[in-house]
Amino acid sequence: MSTRIWKGALLTGLSIALGAAGGYWFAQQRMSAMPETTSEQAPKTQDERKVLYWYDPMQPQQKFDKPGKSPFMDMELKPRYADAAADSAAISIDPSLTQNLGLRLATVTRGVLASSLDVVGVLAFDERDVAVIQSRTAGFVERVYARAPGDVLKAHAALADILVPEWAAAQEEFLALKRSGDADLLAAARQRLRLTGMPATLIAQVERSGKTQPVLTLTSPISGVLQELNVRSGMTVAAGETLARVNGLSSVWLAVAVPESETGSIIMGQAVEARLPAFPGTVLKGTVSAILPETNPDSRTVRVRVELPNLDGRLRPGMTAQVHLNRSTEQSVLWVPSEAIIRTGRRVLVMLAEDAGRYRPIEVQLGQENEGKTVVLKGLEEGQQVVSSGQFLLDSEASLKGIVASTLEMSPPSAAASSFHEADGQIVEINNQDVTIALGPFKTLGMPGMTMTFPLADPALIQGLKTGEKVRVSVSQTDDGLRVEHLEKLGGQP
Repeated sequence: MSTRIWKGALLTGLSIALGAAGGYWFAQQRMSAMPETTSEQAPKTQDERKVLYWYDPMQPQQKFDKPGKSPFMDMELKPRYADAAADSAAISIDPSLTQNLGLRLATVTRGVLASSLDVVGVLAFDERDVAVIQSRTAGFVERVYARAPGDVLKAHAALADILVPEWAAAQEEFLALKRSGDADLLAAARQRLRLTGMPATLIAQVERSGKTQPVLTLTSPISGVLQELNVRSGMTVAAGETLARVNGLSSVWLAVAVPESETGSIIMGQAVEARLPAFPGTVLKGTVSAILPETNPDSRTVRVRVELPNLDGRLRPGMTAQVHLNRSTEQSVLWVPSEAIIRTGRRVLVMLAEDAGRYRPIEVQLGQENEGKTVVLKGLEEGQQVVSSGQFLLDSEASLKGIVASTLEMSPPSAAASSFHEADGQIVEINNQDVTIALGPFKTLGMPGMTMTFPLADPALIQGLKTGEKVRVSVSQTDDGLRVEHLEKLGGQP
């Protein structure tokens, strides 16, 4: 029985060995039948790709010839490969993903841009419509009428009665000559009354009544607001003394604070619309009567004066108004939606949409902006499309990929001058190392007006300048920020 078991085990082992040998032979035959993969057909690894240069994603315009740490940030430099050079100037996005990313395009349009400016104004008295009441001769105040500063008066409203004793004798002489019938002497006496300061109406009253009138009633020559009343009953007044002051209300001034950067578009006689909260739905129309020469150094605004008619007397000084200045021009301009603009601090960019889902950052030069539309002076052409929503996402991706925006092809007078940015301002503080200036906007940098401290390129720049003077400052962009290269005192200063 043991012999039978031993024979069975032997047969089983032989079967397993034969099966393994057959499987190995079959596998070898299959492998030999497959074509060999050459080294040329194997995909290239990242180490085998050709590197053009290395760059810092935060400073993509700076190129390096070898890897290492970025001198700008604590991070490794990124390689730019040769097979990616074709797309180095643009970002490619699958068109099917455009909607998912929230990208929206706008067309560069040419047309007349309706430009307007909305600012706030405050009503004030018309300082040209002022009446000053003075005493023509010395006298005594007999009576003061019930008036007080702030009262609204009608024309010829009585203010006070002044007794002038010397007029009594002159009027007696005049009446005696009138009774004598001597025309020449009467004319001379009438002239004497005028020279004593007696009004023509009072002389006529004396001549008509035949009685002396030594009391002068002071009246307001115009209707308006009584601003001053400097008389009291029983007081003595001297010749030429100011007794009252009245501001007319037939017209009022609207003082408007216009941003310094917008004053170039304001002209004399320009039509203005004003809306007052006190009179909802009412539109008042006026004209620009003056552009005052002084700029407010704190708010960087210029005061513009507008004249408004006030025939019904409803407009009261001190009221506020929303002012609309229409600056429309017939000139045709290129414009894009203001939301498409990307301001980097140094340049102004837009993301230009190209065919096949490609997007490229380009630099543009801007003009005025109004109601969500911005004029493009340089960098775009009519009919091109720009990204108006989602452009900041694309700009960040372009920076990470080292894509440098296309620059404007300018032709300045000199390379040195082209790197300068100019603005007007007023010196706040000054020393040998730096200067603090309350500045208007740097239009070429897209920077608003502000007060800043700048280092000086040369301490000699501040010679002859002092605090409070208005200057034109030229600055250059350095790795450490803006630096003053030139300071010029503006004209019209002592």
